[in-house]
Amino acid sequence: MSGESNPLDPARPTKRRSRRKPRSRRSKALLVTAWVAAGIVVLGGTGLGYVYFKLNGNIKSVDINQVLGTDRPTNVDNGSEDILVLGSDTRSGANRKLGGGTDDGSARSDTAMIVHVYEGHKKASVVSIPRDTLVDRPLCTDAKGVTHDAASGVMFNSAYSTGGAVCAVKTVESLTGIRMDHYIEVDFTGFQKLVDELGGVEITTTKDIRDSDSHLNLKAGTHRLNGSQALGLVRTRHGVGDGSDLGRIQLQQAFIKALVDQIKDVGVLTNPKKLFDLADTATKAVTTDSDLGSVRSLTSFATGLKSISSSHMTMITMPVEYDRANPNRVVVDEDKAELVWNALKADKPIPAVATKDTARGDAAGVVTPSS
Repeated sequence: MSGESNPLDPARPTKRRSRRKPRSRRSKALLVTAWVAAGIVVLGGTGLGYVYFKLNGNIKSVDINQVLGTDRPTNVDNGSEDILVLGSDTRSGANRKLGGGTDDGSARSDTAMIVHVYEGHKKASVVSIPRDTLVDRPLCTDAKGVTHDAASGVMFNSAYSTGGAVCAVKTVESLTGIRMDHYIEVDFTGFQKLVDELGGVEITTTKDIRDSDSHLNLKAGTHRLNGSQALGLVRTRHGVGDGSDLGRIQLQQAFIKALVDQIKDVGVLTNPKKLFDLADTATKAVTTDSDLGSVRSLTSFATGLKSISSSHMTMITMPVEYDRANPNRVVVDEDKAELVWNALKADKPIPAVATKDTARGDAAGVVTPSS
């Protein structure tokens, strides 16, 4: 992870255009849980009476298209697809004891990734957006009809805490000029339960990782992480490396690749109860845009991505630089970020030069698949 597999940050946004088309599945587990959730739904989407309605009732959705209307980047139908995946770190309810923070009644987008699925749905690029990136947040109206003023030089994750999913999508579209075809959000509790249901994820660490805030204590070596440990790993920023958000992104991306590689070995097809339990947990874990707000839609979406394995996934961090006024924040490297957005708009591979010499963390190679 690094120049070609990680970090990012803020500054100003303004662009326009994009592409689309839906579907996804198993190896599509791109984002610690969102992808896994869609994949499990594929396995569970049999349409059997009670099971279908039970799972359908679990899914929460937000009608982003209706709220945002036509004030969005151009929808270019070239066979590709862009999905914004967020990990929500609300400190309320069941998430409070998992969050390692104070319940202040707000929710944040602790993890943010743009998943670009190329035409043919055989490969994907994942661009992580550092939550500490300083951006210009556009004026937006949230799902409840409340309008929020634009703001300059604010942290990226303030978009979600200010106006929820709708404002997060609008901020990403303003930042990239790319229209998001879909939105998937996963919370702490759902992620932890899903990893446990999957039987854990095996990874190897090349250094000790210890972070009391995220309840993580791993010696260098091979581990099968349970849900609590997996959550601690994807959230830690002080347990290893330089303690930056960029380092955390490197750990997240390494974990995702390990997860994608192992999903095929879960073996739920021969165990109906395990299959239902996974589907039940997965559908409870996610909030989606309204176009994916049913088991049938998620199944169709997921089925289209079943051919994407970790070897066909490029993972980078949005090109960023450290903010000169505050080294704990980053700003978007506009020229290099433009190379990334233009490549995705054209459904082309992200050029290596786009991430060369950009800011990055110090946790690359600390976590690797154990196989």
